[in-house]
Amino acid sequence: MARALDAGAVLAQKRDAAARAAALVQPGMVVGLGSGSTARLALEEIARRLAEGSLREVIGIPTSLATAELARARGVPLADLDERPVVDLTIDGADEVGPAGQLLKGGGGALVREKIVAAASRRLVIVVDETKQVDRIARRQPLPVAVTAFGWSTHLDAVRALGGDPALRRDAAGRPYTTDEGLYILDCRFPAGIAEPAAAERTLKARPGVVETGLFFGFSPEVIVGRGR
Repeated sequence: MARALDAGAVLAQKRDAAARAAALVQPGMVVGLGSGSTARLALEEIARRLAEGSLREVIGIPTSLATAELARARGVPLADLDERPVVDLTIDGADEVGPAGQLLKGGGGALVREKIVAAASRRLVIVVDETKQVDRIARRQPLPVAVTAFGWSTHLDAVRALGGDPALRRDAAGRPYTTDEGLYILDCRFPAGIAEPAAAERTLKARPGVVETGLFFGFSPEVIVGRGR
């Protein structure tokens, strides 16, 4: 289990991981721009290098509308997967990093686009601080499951049958939270984590109306864990 860190130490690790990942970006690359706090720091570093001229001809593929807005504000040229269907390198974060490269993502709600971009990438780099490392996936963070608004409640018992405790994610006003694609998210807590995540993924994805889950397997990610004080 990861040791406890104060906020300053966590931020130092995030900055270190982001800087090391951004250093992997080379001129002419198509780069997937992830969501989340550490991925945003990497985007800022890429933008800085572009502005100073040490990096050029980079095209970003954003994984969320918020990331696209930030990239435009920082002067990072953007495209979409219709224009650039192959991504050289994606830099993204994770809510948890488990054994053998298992990832749990989607705390920020961008799991659908994040997984699509990851699948289109030649290389996936995950940037985290050490508090994100776990010995069993979903032990500390709920598993996000993106579902269609129509019939969302029909999935609750299926999650419970897997040992989870599902809750519809809501916004600050108490309305159902919607993703960039207009989907709802079920945040599913598993008190002991998920013993067989691949089986849980298959069970959930087989249900009509379940669009995606925050379980990311089979991507062989390169995980950069930040160093700091």
